[in-house]
Amino acid sequence: MRSDLLILCADLVRRGEPFALATVVRRQAASSAQQGDGALVTADGAFHGWLGGSCTQPTVVAEARKAIADGRPRLISLSPDPAAERRPGVLVFPMTCHSGGTVEIYLEPVLPASRLLVFGVSPVARALARLGRAMGFAVEAADPEADAAAFPDAERVWTDFAALPADSGLRTFAVVATMGERDEEALATALRVGPAYVGVVASHRRFAQIREGAAARGVADGNLSRVKSPAGLDIGARAPEEIAVSILAEIVQVRRSIADDATSARPAGLPTAAPREEVDPVCGMRVAVAGARHAASALGRDWYFCCGGCRERFLAAPERFAAPQAGIAGLGGTS
Repeated sequence: MRSDLLILCADLVRRGEPFALATVVRRQAASSAQQGDGALVTADGAFHGWLGGSCTQPTVVAEARKAIADGRPRLISLSPDPAAERRPGVLVFPMTCHSGGTVEIYLEPVLPASRLLVFGVSPVARALARLGRAMGFAVEAADPEADAAAFPDAERVWTDFAALPADSGLRTFAVVATMGERDEEALATALRVGPAYVGVVASHRRFAQIREGAAARGVADGNLSRVKSPAGLDIGARAPEEIAVSILAEIVQVRRSIADDATSARPAGLPTAAPREEVDPVCGMRVAVAGARHAASALGRDWYFCCGGCRERFLAAPERFAAPQAGIAGLGGTS
């Protein structure tokens, strides 16, 4: 991969912004793409790099944004003979470049690490930070008595609950492991942040008291009903590390269920739905409307094109290309 793309990757990772890497894994002459050619697509559809002719770009961008949205990699094939390329595990689209040839591109989404927000300085809180970091979470510790020495695995330490910003994303998971110290304040803060999961390390009896205290602080019953207590899967855990394992296992379960739920909202900053697409009336390729580089108005409507060449051919004889729309609308995206 080109060094400028690697630098851009590092910058996006550092800023916590999602993107997808696209790599040519197979090509068949006379495609101008070469095996190993690469590109990067951001969540808003910006394209950086080289994957051959410009006519491949709209499909790559559209599929890359879908990969970012659902978090799943995919292998796509663009071919002048789509029927010949269809096989399990491959999404096939028509190749409309005049040079012809077939190119297969692997799309891999790179998403920000899930955030594990741990309240308290208890042994369970510290074990959660250690194990959470080992599992790839971006760990943050929150407690007035927390410091970097107590949480060497945390990326950030918050000593002021009021300073914690609201998130409301589906990639943040909070655990209140204060265990008798500022329980109600910590729970109210965790719910204010708005994570996908809130667990409290407490017995049923103790949590009833915490819940009552949080309600007295003005926390709505609807929010309190979201809280899981005792936090974690029931595996008979007793030691701090065992309790941390049970909680992280439950968080993994929640995280996977979110990823597998096709109807759930997407993480903050990611597309919440597949971008609207139109069919290029000349070649039949699907084009993402948002950010389309080639468009024209004719015959009382707007038209979108994969490249400037298709646009010019259409404008030379709009009536010729307008009629076959219904016949080509189903091209692309078969597996």
